[in-house]
Amino acid sequence: MRALVALSIWLAAPMVASAVPADKSLRPLLDAIRQVESGGRTGEIIGDGGRSLGPYQIQRPYWQDSNVPGRYGDVRNVEYAERVMIAYWQRYCPTALARRDYQTLARIHNGGPQGHRKAATLKYWKKVEKALAAQAHHSR
Repeated sequence: MRALVALSIWLAAPMVASAVPADKSLRPLLDAIRQVESGGRTGEIIGDGGRSLGPYQIQRPYWQDSNVPGRYGDVRNVEYAERVMIAYWQRYCPTALARRDYQTLARIHNGGPQGHRKAATLKYWKKVEKALAAQAHHSR
């Protein structure tokens, strides 16, 4: 049984790598979310009374839902955390991901699978939107 589990994890690994978009169209959103969640910092960041980890403040149930192989503590790493986020979006909002619907993606990151329908995530989206505008201003 262990061999079967190990084989399925090994076989899933290439799919995880492909979860990272080939183009850079998500980079502004990922950077904006990281800015909102952790001030753009990386590394050992713990929030929500210990319930969230890393630069994207990912909680254990979010990580588990992503089905990305690894350990929960790996979300402290930016690249790993981004794979987790993209896999989570592929699971819960593939159309928004395909359309690069930043608002829906950000609100689901903040509020869970139905986050885009929760009024409480609108304030979060406004923060992300502001971070996106700041990025655009600095890139001029």
